[in-house]
Amino acid sequence: MSEYQYYEFVAIDRPLTRNEMAELRSRSSRATITATSFINEYNWGDLKADPADWMRRYFDAFVYTANWCSCRLALRLPHETFDKAKLKRFATKYSLTIDESATHWIIDWSLDEGRDDDRFTMETGQGWMGRLMPLRDELLRGDLRALYLGWLAGVSAGEVSDNAVEPEVPPGMSQLSAAQQALVEFLEIDPDLVSAAAAGSQDVEDYWHTDDSVEVWVTELRRSEIETVFNMLLQGASQQAERRVKSEYLTWLKESGSRESSPAKPRKVAELRALAKEAEKHRLECEAKERARQETERRNQREAYLRTLATDFDRHWKVIDQHAERGTASGYDEAKRVIVDLADAYALVSSRKAFDQALRRFMVCHGKRGALVRRLVEAGLWQK
Repeated sequence: MSEYQYYEFVAIDRPLTRNEMAELRSRSSRATITATSFINEYNWGDLKADPADWMRRYFDAFVYTANWCSCRLALRLPHETFDKAKLKRFATKYSLTIDESATHWIIDWSLDEGRDDDRFTMETGQGWMGRLMPLRDELLRGDLRALYLGWLAGVSAGEVSDNAVEPEVPPGMSQLSAAQQALVEFLEIDPDLVSAAAAGSQDVEDYWHTDDSVEVWVTELRRSEIETVFNMLLQGASQQAERRVKSEYLTWLKESGSRESSPAKPRKVAELRALAKEAEKHRLECEAKERARQETERRNQREAYLRTLATDFDRHWKVIDQHAERGTASGYDEAKRVIVDLADAYALVSSRKAFDQALRRFMVCHGKRGALVRRLVEAGLWQK
């Protein structure tokens, strides 16, 4: 199997300068380079640069996949988005790592040894950036679910010990966004582990709307604070405004006693694994019930169809005659398909003996059609 690697970088906050584009071109003559992106695929060789360095200097998002079951997502966010202590709570040895430049955090999600060989053999890497890049906007707005999923990927990969305690579970883990669901798929996080984690997470609506707390908080806001938020919105800094409002509101909730500082007791990884086993058992039971329901529905539909055939057997034998007389492969295939259905219809409303008699009458006229006979023998309907 030949080697394959896919690199895609995107600049979001500012476009690349001509000099920067020239620097990128000096590292690759084949890449597609624009003022906002760098894309290249390698079937031999490798990128003549360090992606981490490019993230510090040029880009805000990076996606990488390789056909040896490895992939990586990196996002660059301004320092003011998170404090270091909060980020470090989610970091693992490999699955979620944190780097930084003078002005930015570079958050890196990695899968080193994926289990889905077919995925990495068949996919080219294209499309992942579009699915995953919305995570950056979510993080800028203060949504921590992508960080928790990175930590959970470390648990799924066996990087985190059973005695380790989970970071605070963000709200909405049972209501993942499309980008967060894509991250679960990208990192091959155990879906049962995600379900277990969600058991300790509040719904987003319940988290932000506690009785009449919002109304009370708004009435207590200083005019200067309201003006600051509106100025941020008018200047296009909606993400920062949302993050600020959420932070101020949570601080007020804790200080006013409307919400405890620790709404849920953090769980150990061993507890999460036990919950994941229970979630797996429940999922398998639900899947078995759904398969049984679908099978019952299929049988009922099949029986209803067979009963329509049984209303006029003679007419259907005449139709089969017409298919056989065409003398073509497609005609023989269609004749065999209808005969198979008729065999089941006779068994349902009449008898196998009646079907065998009707089939022998049919073969008196068509028994010399070798291709048709072969099809019926293979279907177990006729013996030479």
